[in-house]
Amino acid sequence: MSTIQQPSAVRWILAATSFAFVIVQLDVTIVNVALPQMGADLGARVADLQWVVDAYTLGFAVFLLSAGALGDKFGSRRMFLAGFLFFAAASLACGFAPNAVFLNGARALQGLGAALLVPSSLAILNHACAHDKKLLARAIGLWTAAGGVSIAAGPVVGGLLLSVAGWRSIFLVNIPICALGFLLTLRVVPQLPGKLQSRSFDVLGQLLAILALTGLVGAVIEFHPLGMRHPLVLGGFLLALIAGAAFIRVEQKTSTPMLPLHFFRQFSFTAAVLFGVLVNFSYYGVIFVLSFYLQKILGYSTIAAGLAFLPLTGTFIFSNLVSGWLIGRVGLRIPMVLGGLIGASGYALLAGLGITTHASFIDLLPGFVLIPGGMGLAVPAMTTSILSSVEKARSGTASAVLNAARQVGGAIGVAVFGALVSGGADGEMIAGVKIALLTASMMLMAAAGLAYWIRPSDASLARGVGVGTTG
Repeated sequence: MSTIQQPSAVRWILAATSFAFVIVQLDVTIVNVALPQMGADLGARVADLQWVVDAYTLGFAVFLLSAGALGDKFGSRRMFLAGFLFFAAASLACGFAPNAVFLNGARALQGLGAALLVPSSLAILNHACAHDKKLLARAIGLWTAAGGVSIAAGPVVGGLLLSVAGWRSIFLVNIPICALGFLLTLRVVPQLPGKLQSRSFDVLGQLLAILALTGLVGAVIEFHPLGMRHPLVLGGFLLALIAGAAFIRVEQKTSTPMLPLHFFRQFSFTAAVLFGVLVNFSYYGVIFVLSFYLQKILGYSTIAAGLAFLPLTGTFIFSNLVSGWLIGRVGLRIPMVLGGLIGASGYALLAGLGITTHASFIDLLPGFVLIPGGMGLAVPAMTTSILSSVEKARSGTASAVLNAARQVGGAIGVAVFGALVSGGADGEMIAGVKIALLTASMMLMAAAGLAYWIRPSDASLARGVGVGTTG
């Protein structure tokens, strides 16, 4: 198969792959403003609503590595098209869910569809731009910017849809987007052959990872409503411990590990992964609790709550552009450290000045600008650090490890911070939101400290291959 070299062809392929990343990232945050309405309609408790968020991110995280291996074996285009079909079908099931249990199951299947889309979309872009590394960097930059904007715009889009058609519309809107992406892919993306025809799959490792992550996140979610001594909570933590230990043992022994453990012997790789976990834990957890705060304490309508998050969109775009410029001039460490500190100051400012019973939007605005400003500055540098820490042949696996870890971090963040605001009284909710914000601030300061010690080679930047993600 020859490499595609026409700029017009690359633009159309970029459009097709961007459709995928937009819907994947949009469904991370679009549900947040709809949670109170979902709860009222389905009779669901806060823990059930946390699973609406966590089931998606957990399904996405645990299948990322397997999805990448499937793309290598059977061809990225096939997996990409399958991802659109899977995501559309799961979205339809979400839109007609009769209860919270059914909805959460469908959300997990959405996560599986997302896992099929993301690695294959990057492989398609890599093939299309293989002749020009600078073109590849620009294409992936635009691809990630589309995802970053959609993740920030999720609450806004969700608020608009809720005001017009109710919470079910936030899932049904995915179907025409998937259809457009599917048809465009059929038209502009060439068939890519599988490259690893003989590769075996680490089935046992994948099953153990699913058990460990499900046990951990489930126990964290149920810890507050059920208590530490409840059999489900104790059983979840025990399952996570046993399955996690078995997973590490299996990965050490198998010749084709799902997760190559030698990656973590490099400090730069491990520190960058932890940086990503801390960023996602903080951001997704805070967005979750702020959605409840805006509507239950300040009395915002769903549309107003969505629009309140609008400053995140513009700030993400600006900080991503600045990050790319800054990385090319000062390397990776300064954007990560500076981004972590800016995000930490945004969380702290919200906790100290913004969160009150009668806060105005102006009180919240500085934090709403600083938080995405810091994330947008740091995350592209973080991802480039991951890619420069491993050999080029393993860059896809390294990227999948980072994205899986970040998704799990976000799921646990929603669980932990959600437990802080599940009390009924307004005063308890405000106190919980402030604790969540201060915790997020300390986490990002710790992330900045980790970033200070990351010193990967900047050689890849000179060749124009450093890329990052905002999602």
